[in-house]
Amino acid sequence: MAKAPFTYIPLTKEKDLDFLLEEIGDARIVMLGEGSHGTSEYYTWRTAITRRLVVEKGFGFVTVEGDWPECYALNRFIKGYEKSGSKIADVLQVYRRWPTWMWANWEVAALVEWMKDVNHIRNLQEKVGFYGLDVYSLWESLEQVVQFLNQQDGQAAEAARQALQCFEPYNRDPQHYAQATAFVPTDCEHEVVEMLQRITRNTNFPGDQEHGFNAEQNALVAVNAERYYRGMIKGGPSSWNIRDTHMMETLDRLLELHGPESKAIIWAHNTHIGDARATDMANDGMVNIGQLAREKYGNEQVKLVGFGTYQGSVIASKSWGAPMQKMDVPPARPGSWEAMLHEISDEDKIILSKDLSQVPELRKPLGHRAIGVVYDPKFEQYGNYVPSQIQDRYDAFVYLDESQAVHPLHLKHKSAKEPELYPWNY
Repeated sequence: MAKAPFTYIPLTKEKDLDFLLEEIGDARIVMLGEGSHGTSEYYTWRTAITRRLVVEKGFGFVTVEGDWPECYALNRFIKGYEKSGSKIADVLQVYRRWPTWMWANWEVAALVEWMKDVNHIRNLQEKVGFYGLDVYSLWESLEQVVQFLNQQDGQAAEAARQALQCFEPYNRDPQHYAQATAFVPTDCEHEVVEMLQRITRNTNFPGDQEHGFNAEQNALVAVNAERYYRGMIKGGPSSWNIRDTHMMETLDRLLELHGPESKAIIWAHNTHIGDARATDMANDGMVNIGQLAREKYGNEQVKLVGFGTYQGSVIASKSWGAPMQKMDVPPARPGSWEAMLHEISDEDKIILSKDLSQVPELRKPLGHRAIGVVYDPKFEQYGNYVPSQIQDRYDAFVYLDESQAVHPLHLKHKSAKEPELYPWNY
């Protein structure tokens, strides 16, 4: 093993997280990454960190790289709202669209169980929430808006129905919609924007702020999803930037909803939470939520924690919409960040970026592994690595030398039809 050129803390038990909690300090926003969407230890260690942030530092909600409607169903269950379900496994059935394993897994079930238990002894204003940041749920969000407004505001409901009708010819197929509207002025942008304006202008939600917020958020998702799918067919960084800007807008809205003293935890892939300016994403004009949050709230108020592994197994698919598989993750590519950490020791460990700044070899970009929902180990040596200046990309890094695949609930899923629209699958 090589001599470590920087200080690190071995990670074997939850008490070892003291080192990380001290670094987080009084930050308002903590982002917890992952190097894949299918590794068990990423979920379990993020759960351990989340528990401590909630109990010891007063964090009030978790937001994840998931769709708003499905995550809000979990939020209702966790907070014990009426008719929100009685069994965790049943509630997790809301994750029916591929890739189901990201949130319909036993590791998430353990987090949900803990959050529900914590909330059981808290009053409504103190209950910990669970929300989705992503932008894929165009049709599901439109349907929820129509259902809500049918009971609240006939005029606004009509605007929502017109938006939904505009999308009907495309048969719930984003690829069909994007291709049909990319280069001709026949899209549904006007309809979804009008729907959002009607909701925010005319609808009153007395006594049920979160229920009203849910309707507004679904309308916002529809607006940004429509832009996202149209932008994707044109190529370039615009669709990625629409997606992460939407994530940031959702985070801002949730912080405002929960009040000036609120604190947020974000679970998302390293490619979203690690500052894009410290990677080659910046050369392509791409931004992400980690960068945007640092720019708005300042580095002291935003702490970014990356996660990675040297080898093990993972749940992923060979192509977009294909069945999930348990795959081997081979040893990290020589010269990469993960390989360097393995050479130092095969211990799991926590590294703080402030301890890396004086190491000359870390001032140049290193390859840093990124596994998405689509993965093939055969191509490991040719892709899946993002050139990164680690000390600038994160505030801390959790390294796991050998990790195991997440444990899915094996739900049947709605397949996705648009593989060529997703050059980035993180």
